Amino acid sequence: MIIDCHGHYTTEPKPFMDFRKAQVAAFETGGPMPSFPEISDDEIRESVEANQLKALKDRGADMTIFSPRASGMGHHIGDEAVSKVWTRHSNDMIHRVTHLFPDNFIGVCQLPQNPKVPIANAIEELERCVTELGFVGCNLNPDPSGGMWTGVPLTDRAWYPFFEKMVELDVPAMIHVSGSCNANFHMTGAHYINADTTAFMQFLQGDLFADFPDLRLIIPHGGGAVPYHWGRYRGLADMMGKPPLRDHVMRNVYFDTCVYHQPGIDCLFKVIDIDNILFASEMFGAVKGVDPESGHNFDDTKRYIDALDITDAERAKVFEGNARRVYPRLDAALKARVL
Repeated sequence: MIIDCHGHYTTEPKPFMDFRKAQVAAFETGGPMPSFPEISDDEIRESVEANQLKALKDRGADMTIFSPRASGMGHHIGDEAVSKVWTRHSNDMIHRVTHLFPDNFIGVCQLPQNPKVPIANAIEELERCVTELGFVGCNLNPDPSGGMWTGVPLTDRAWYPFFEKMVELDVPAMIHVSGSCNANFHMTGAHYINADTTAFMQFLQGDLFADFPDLRLIIPHGGGAVPYHWGRYRGLADMMGKPPLRDHVMRNVYFDTCVYHQPGIDCLFKVIDIDNILFASEMFGAVKGVDPESGHNFDDTKRYIDALDITDAERAKVFEGNARRVYPRLDAALKARVL
């Protein structure tokens, strides 16, 4: 089985996005909030079958761990009430996709974060999505201020109540920012990669995993700049008197394969242990289109894994085994389907 651990619902039916636009406009003008529209199962099927599902099958994968559009989470937009309503509708849409296509999609939730409220306020939605909707994880935004970084590091105790609930529910989080409202940081080209790299450095500087040895966190987009500068981070850990990274960070942190060229994937696999890498593509997300050098879609990342000089057992870990280990509720759901 081939499991893509990083997919977003970026082809939502038009009424869904129209609702979001109306919601934001109402907040900005002080007008009445819109009602959520009726969206049929057929509209959802049409939005998925010709897009994510078709590409998933065409590229030879079986299942996507599916979450709302990352850029659309918009935690910096509106207030907590706006975020809660938008998040609930976004997660409910993911649940409907997983209900319509249970063999191909399983849910991961957006959180109702806002830079002005504690992360503990998001626990209720996490619990609802995991215990009621059957989701297997969440996307956690380390910078809900949208590129301004007004909050505290992920190692700060302000995050601990949420991490405690994650451990209790036995679910991982993918560290994933949303849109950027900072003109210095292009969203997908800078803000995303900045956040991935920043999160890793925060874990290196802190001692989060001494307090949470069972916490599991995925840093997407190949770990940001970390693999390319692995020697720098090993050296910084040594200078700071920290244990080796394999013990200090990498027992709890995993990288995905959303790296859109073969040399980048080669680098990732040369410096990061195979047990810490999960297959992912993020289709259709940050980079759409065909690579003129290869003739294939940039985000057709399975091709890069297939081209690696690794054993079949190692490839099986990346494609399936590691995801089932990092997402134990996914593993349980897959086992239940076999019985």
